[in-house]
Amino acid sequence: MNTTSMPRQPPTGRRTPPRLAAALAAAARGWPVIPCYPYSKFPVPDDWDTVATTDPAQIADWWAAAPYNIAISCRAAGLIVIDLDPAHGQEPPDEWAHRGVTHGRDVLRLLALEAGEPDPLDTYRVRTPSGGEHRYFHAPTDVELRNTVGRLGWHIDTRGRGGNIIAAGSIRRVDGGRRLYRPVHPIRPVATLPSWLAAALTPPARPAHPRTRAGIIVPARRVAAYAAGAVKGETAAVQAAQVGTRANRLFIAAIKLGQIVGAGWLDEREAIHALLVAAHQHNGVEGWTSEEALHHIENGLARGIHEPRDLLDAA
Repeated sequence: MNTTSMPRQPPTGRRTPPRLAAALAAAARGWPVIPCYPYSKFPVPDDWDTVATTDPAQIADWWAAAPYNIAISCRAAGLIVIDLDPAHGQEPPDEWAHRGVTHGRDVLRLLALEAGEPDPLDTYRVRTPSGGEHRYFHAPTDVELRNTVGRLGWHIDTRGRGGNIIAAGSIRRVDGGRRLYRPVHPIRPVATLPSWLAAALTPPARPAHPRTRAGIIVPARRVAAYAAGAVKGETAAVQAAQVGTRANRLFIAAIKLGQIVGAGWLDEREAIHALLVAAHQHNGVEGWTSEEALHHIENGLARGIHEPRDLLDAA
């Protein structure tokens, strides 16, 4: 959706709507924002990383249209955000099983201990509706840090260049209720990303001819082509799904693309966008909505990301 098609109406009433106030508060910290569909993580504008803004007038016009959630462009804000998730009953891998970890923040604390550094707590932090935590840091200027899934450790993802983060004041539906993203210390400044974390997140140079486990040399372009073909095939399957099979087909497609996201060959936001566009043609058919589509997409992606596919062997 292009921003030019979004309604431009002034907000009504004396009291600033809560999510508009949250968007303005983020912008006041110098963080360019974009609207996300209500209760979701998916941006409304297709060109969200280009149109993210701190302009109060534009923000007021956007949020006059709907009580959108708020996302921050990490690139435009110069941020790297560490996303720490709870286990939710999932057993940790062997390397962590004997260390009593139940949350990504436990893993980060232990990683800091191993590095001889303090737990990086002294920065702006946001608690998420699922029991997770976002820790905000100023991104280094001498290296490009993009999104990662599990690179630091179990239940730790990051959002950097090419990604966005849902801001405090947004709302998600969890366990049948509505819960806020809440800042831990609302006025705490953002710290510089510790050097040991910057080093751990700096991607290694990707070889031009990566090897599979069997030792066969596979050109990286073939793996990229495989990922692109998977997106094309899964979105076509979603488009062709019949009433009664749509939810399951979309969930399966999201799992498969999530596995490729987890392998590092597909951006999560690109996967969400492709699947949402594919499911859009079903909107209004026997009660199907974009909100339902997003629910199945996010659940499937989360499962697939934690079961990454070895694309080098598959290519």
